[in-house]
Amino acid sequence: MKNSAICLTASTLLLASCAAKSPNAEAVAPATPTVAAQPQASSTNSSASTLAAQGRDPAEFPGYVEQLKQQAKAQGISDATITAAFANVHFVDRVIKSDQNQLEKKVTLDDYLSRVITQAKIDKARELYKQHQAELASVSAQTGVQANYIVALWAMESQFGKIQGKEDIVSALSTLAFEGRREAFFTKELMASLKIIDQGHAAADQLKGSWAGAMGQNQFMPSSYLRYGKDGDGDGKIDIWNNTSDVFASTANYLAKEGWQAGGTWGMEVKLPAGFNSGLAGTKTSQGKTVSQWQKLGVTLPDGLLLPASTERAWIVTPDDNQARSFLVYNNFRTIMRWNRSYYFAISIGTMADAIVK
Repeated sequence: MKNSAICLTASTLLLASCAAKSPNAEAVAPATPTVAAQPQASSTNSSASTLAAQGRDPAEFPGYVEQLKQQAKAQGISDATITAAFANVHFVDRVIKSDQNQLEKKVTLDDYLSRVITQAKIDKARELYKQHQAELASVSAQTGVQANYIVALWAMESQFGKIQGKEDIVSALSTLAFEGRREAFFTKELMASLKIIDQGHAAADQLKGSWAGAMGQNQFMPSSYLRYGKDGDGDGKIDIWNNTSDVFASTANYLAKEGWQAGGTWGMEVKLPAGFNSGLAGTKTSQGKTVSQWQKLGVTLPDGLLLPASTERAWIVTPDDNQARSFLVYNNFRTIMRWNRSYYFAISIGTMADAIVK
């Protein structure tokens, strides 16, 4: 998603191995794919060998692009948009390697959190939280999403807008569709990116983002931009690249539409009893229990104190699969996971949100 020399944002460090930590999560469509840090440009030979294993030759890419153009035309995209969007389309070999290499590295939750939540980032988040207090308060009042969670996502996704990615979105998505492993998904996102241009939200040369197609300060995929993008300042535009009002409004709109419970928290770390049935852990609806029910099963606070008696529904998650650290999480945690289907990511957002208002 970003240059490999920059390893400070949550999405940059969020490898597919982290997403694998949430096997029990119900299927959701994340706004931002779980991706690894973008490596330096790989050799064409490396990409060619990767594609060859799937029966595709990079030399066939131009012909494939013509097929994509026809699909776009069939979906009602104007000829002018198709011409502009594909004017400089090119095969991006480093995108292939980035997508294929997501499983190569594994990190623990503690490693991940120590790298994405630094004191410097917390300090900056607190500063910007205060600086934008008025517009954040307005968005929170309209959506019920607390301002500290909006800022936490802003911090993790792009370091407050500093790291958005510079890849040509049409080229990246065309390349990933051509790769074939997730052709349907990336073709859908490509068509969404063309609709953004066709509807006048952004010019073709302005569509820049991560190697995986995520865009703007909140790293929305194109389909999420169309579904959740919101004009925050009433200027008639939805500019998630440059306008913080639109970034805040769009982020909150996403969470609100995906089931955010106003005023609710995300969860807390807990201690599981010896012999805890691991099959009870997970975030499927059927795995939820009231806090009081978890208490009766022996779940306590880390220091051994009892959980507060409550009828609120909650779930148990064990991110590292070995019960080294466990968390009791609420509905809003599951909503965050609709943004990115990873226990690591959702815990980092909750942890940062808490730190901002401490």
